[in-house]
Order: sequence, then C-alpha cells, then structure tokens
Amino acid sequence: MESRVKRLGSLVLLLVLAASSAGCSDVRTAAGSGGGHGREASVPSERVDPAVDRFLDGALPDGPGITVAAARGDRLKHCAGRGLADHARRTPATCDTVYDVMSITKQFTAAAVLKLETAGELRVTDRIDRYLGPVPEDKRGITLHQLLTHTAGLPEGLGDDYEPVSRAEMLDEAMKARLRSVPGEEFHYSNVGYSLLAAVVEEASGQSYERFLSERLFRPAGMTRTGYVLPDWDRAQVAVEYNRHGRAQGRPMDHPWAPDGPYWNLHGNGGMLSTARDMFRWHRALTGDTILSEEAKRKLFAPRVRVPELDGSYGYGWVVVDSDDGRVAWHDGGNDWSLATAAEYRRGRVMVFWVSNHAYRKGKWNLEDGQLELSGGVAERVRRSG
Repeated sequence: MESRVKRLGSLVLLLVLAASSAGCSDVRTAAGSGGGHGREASVPSERVDPAVDRFLDGALPDGPGITVAAARGDRLKHCAGRGLADHARRTPATCDTVYDVMSITKQFTAAAVLKLETAGELRVTDRIDRYLGPVPEDKRGITLHQLLTHTAGLPEGLGDDYEPVSRAEMLDEAMKARLRSVPGEEFHYSNVGYSLLAAVVEEASGQSYERFLSERLFRPAGMTRTGYVLPDWDRAQVAVEYNRHGRAQGRPMDHPWAPDGPYWNLHGNGGMLSTARDMFRWHRALTGDTILSEEAKRKLFAPRVRVPELDGSYGYGWVVVDSDDGRVAWHDGGNDWSLATAAEYRRGRVMVFWVSNHAYRKGKWNLEDGQLELSGGVAERVRRSG
C-alpha cells in the first residue's frame, strides 16, 4: 500500500478538482438535517448519469465488476454497477453490490478515535501504554496521533492479511517488531498502527471494534450495509474477487475469517465491507454533524505530515491536498484482487467513489495503472452534467 500511496496523488487531485469546478449550484447543505439519517427518499435505488455511462462504455472492457458513485452535497448524481460481481452466476454489479473497501477502512477507524475523544474517553495525545498494557521501552512514547498519521515508526505489516492471528497475538508481535524510525520523526505507512488503534477503540469503549463503529458511526449515518459481520447480507450480494489471471478468489469471508470478522493483521486497517450507496451516506454524514462535530472533522481532514514523493500530507485516515480551490481528501484501497478509491472535495462537498472486484486483467488493460484516469473522467462528466 505504501508504494501506491506515493503513486496516486496527482491524478486524484485532478479528479476532485474537476468535479469541484462546477461550483455549488447543485449542493444542498446536509448540515442542519443531521447529514443524513438513512433518508431513503433522497437515495434512489439506481442513479445513472448518461454522460458518466457513455464515458465508462469507452473506458472499460466487459467483464470486471465495477461500481461507481459520485455526489455533490446530499445529492447522489450517479450510482451504478457495470460488469459482473460473480462470473459463475452471471450476477451483475450494482449500486448495492457489497465489496471489500480495503484500506478505506482506515478513515472509519480514525473517525472512531475522534468520536471517543469528543466523548472524553481518550485524547489523541495519549500514549498507547495507557490502553495496551505493558509496552517495551522503544515504543513507550508512541501516541495515538502518531498511529493515526503513520509516524509511529511501526512496520507496514506483520504477515499475511488473513493469517489467523488473534488480537493478543497481534499486539505481542507489534510490541516485538523493530521500529523503522524513532516515533514521531518519519512517515512510514503502517497497517499495524491502525490495528493497534482498533484495539484502543475496544479498550476505551468497552465494545468490540465493529460494534462501536456500527452503533456510534454507521447507524447514525444511515449505513446499514457496512461492517465485517454485523450487517445481514445476502451472500449473493457480495462480490467475488478475481486475481490478475481472472481466477476466482472467493468472497472476502471465504478467506480465514474470525467470528468478529477478519483476523487482526487486517482488523481495523482494512477488510471492511460496504456498498457505493453506503459510501455516499458516509460522505453525506461527513458534511453534517450527525457523527462528528465540526472540531472533530477539522482534525480528521487536517494535513499532518508530508508523505514522501507525494504532493500531499497524511491526516487522520485520509491523504490531504490543499490547493487554491480548496481542500481535497482521498484514500485508496487495494489487495491482490480488488481496488477502490474514495475522494472528498470539502469546500464543494463533492464525493467520487468507485470499487472493482478485479484489479488486473491480461492484455493491455490494467485497472491499477488507470484507476485515477478513470476517476478523473467520471468526475469531469459529473461536472459537465450540471
């Protein structure tokens, strides 16, 4: 993931700036209405912008399942699927197909930490030894802020995402791991850090990580289709993932999966399942104060530490780029099978989100190489549509 963070910045910026340049004539402020409480009347079952549809016709081959959503404020401009969520059953991808959103999970974890801070249950300046028990000397000074900004010096990972590692085993390995730098001094993208944050959420709240997110973030936002195991999904709605050779890898829960979701090499840093419609609801909630106060959102989207080789900084679970046209926040997710990108233009309340269950394809087409050109094209068509 770290190499992809370094690679994606400029085109993500272009996609959101393109969407934002249409101005605010189509924005209805969600603040004051609570940013959304699952108001189904404002979220149509399938919304297709013809300009976006025509662009995708020319940009994408047949086959891979891809769902694209774009919005301004609390108005969903486009939300539709293309290709297949399951090749064997010929199940089409739709606005409501459930996908693994991978590292986009980190923004949920960061929001959970800020929710707890608002409630007085923790502070981002707290050291991890307050929540995670005995901590070795070299890691004793690590703070929650450093975990949130990838400046704790922890390694990127501890092993395979789906290795059956318990929370206790993850914590033990993390405390034994050799630091890549002195805490607070350098940016090193770390999935381990966000798993530690998930453990902190559990300790501070007295609830499981997913239960806390469900009750304190997702439910108030109207998000009924986001989580690890709590949503009541029909298995047929969950996309099958495909490797670079087109071979089926199963659904996310077909990999080693604990009763509370993925094991702890992935817990809190990735693996969250969601739909494009719920990602729109998340965007809508972030434009109001239903889930986070204005102060908490300022912290969430504030640029904190420069990311090497990228024209941007890491905030809390988001990469942040400031320009003359406003603040852009974005994050991608990726594994060996799937890809996703989410971007927010804060001044214009513009959101672009897309996800695919097929990261690679033989031949000239490679979605990983062209994912941001795809995003930029979608945003430009939304801009032109008015």
